[in-house]
Amino acid sequence: MPRRLIAVLVLTVTVLLIGAGSLYAFDRQVKTRIADGVTVNGIAVGGMTPAQARAELADSLLEPLSRPVSVRYKGRRFTLTPEQASVAVDIDGSVDRAMRASTEGSIFTRTWREVRGNELEAEVDAKIDYSEDAVRRIVRRVERRLEIEARDASVDLESGKVAPIPSREGLDVRAARLRKDIRAELLDMGDTRIARVKTRVVEPKVTTEELAEKYPAVLVVNRGAFTLDLYKDLKLHKSYRVAIGQAGYDTPTGLYNIQNKAVNPSWHVPNSDWAGDLAGTVVPPGPSNPIKARWMGIYDGAGIHGTDATGSIGTAASHGCVRMLIPDVIELYDQVPVGAPVYIG
Repeated sequence: MPRRLIAVLVLTVTVLLIGAGSLYAFDRQVKTRIADGVTVNGIAVGGMTPAQARAELADSLLEPLSRPVSVRYKGRRFTLTPEQASVAVDIDGSVDRAMRASTEGSIFTRTWREVRGNELEAEVDAKIDYSEDAVRRIVRRVERRLEIEARDASVDLESGKVAPIPSREGLDVRAARLRKDIRAELLDMGDTRIARVKTRVVEPKVTTEELAEKYPAVLVVNRGAFTLDLYKDLKLHKSYRVAIGQAGYDTPTGLYNIQNKAVNPSWHVPNSDWAGDLAGTVVPPGPSNPIKARWMGIYDGAGIHGTDATGSIGTAASHGCVRMLIPDVIELYDQVPVGAPVYIG
């Protein structure tokens, strides 16, 4: 081989080795810092050494994350502190991921990028940890303080209390939405960290109006006061003076219903000693029939009816029935349907 060719080959190899060494040295230098254009949670760390990047992230991430999250609802506030939430940021891991993003590709692509001055445009997410149990605890606390159970309207006729317990709308915290919003605020770097409580109204199954429609008429007989009260739509409409059963023939007590009704009824005389010769007979309407004008059957032969024995009103005079003045029983009759509750106390 001619000496001249050998010299050219040696020179070429030498140049290549020098170039490769320079390229390797340049790439090593590149690897000592994070590439331009790399950000961690939006914080620019390009051109920094790992130590500089750690310091920058500590200043930029830890301070915002040290602020508490305020959970708010119509002037009420609940606070979740970073200590309670056990908020922690993996600074070292974030810098390591930023460095790995910087060194992706081959030595040639890295060198070509650096020579041309191009930025990498890589976004790295910082790993931020928090306690999920703490998030659930504060949401449960909000639920305990804010939630209202819907209440159905009700009435206790068994005890003769016609005044209804009114219905009430309930309030339900949208817990899943609130947990999601609190998690977002724990990771937020903004100046304010506020999670707004979202709620929904819970309607009662039975409203006060619906309950009233269920009871167009309720009768309450107060034996001690000798009164019969008519309630319409669970509101006192009118009170009447009545007579009740005498001693030994007491008007039955408790909650009953109007079982049957009749205009100018016949009297089916019960088989009782007090009925004498009339026992078991049927007395048609007329002067000898003590059941005047109207009849509303209650229980076991006892009922509400009119009487012409006006002097007995306000006394215990009947054989178990509730007596009313004839104009009163006529007025009451059309307002009380079959099935209407009757409480006798």
